[in-house]
Amino acid sequence: MPETETFRIPKHRRHVPAARQRVGKVLADWGITGGLADDVTLSTNELVTNAVTHCRVSCAQIKVTLTLREPYLFLEVHDPDRDRLPEPHDSGPDAEGGRGRGLTLVRLLAHGWGHGQLPYTKCVWARFMLPERPERTGHVPAVL
Repeated sequence: MPETETFRIPKHRRHVPAARQRVGKVLADWGITGGLADDVTLSTNELVTNAVTHCRVSCAQIKVTLTLREPYLFLEVHDPDRDRLPEPHDSGPDAEGGRGRGLTLVRLLAHGWGHGQLPYTKCVWARFMLPERPERTGHVPAVL
């Protein structure tokens, strides 16, 4: 059974750090640290920032869901502006900001990403490969 954590934040830029911190805490609780935790947290920042910036529904809430389902960790960001889909743009990873930077970063950090329209919301998601664990591979590390 997959582990899932879902929370909502108001659609306002000042709540983006709270979403980032909540994701960091969930990842730590699940034992996910290091580079993978950094990649998921940065991707959360970018996708939530896009949602609060581009959603045209007033008084909306942004829903963030993390799902741990081997061999992947899924990040989903939902907002109620279902007809306004993200449009990736070719901006380099060194761009300071602006159009397309967030999706470019997510594309570089994740092992897949996309978006979909649901009945009342849209979802932008990213998928991250979990590191191999010895009990899954049958490999037992050598003891020094």
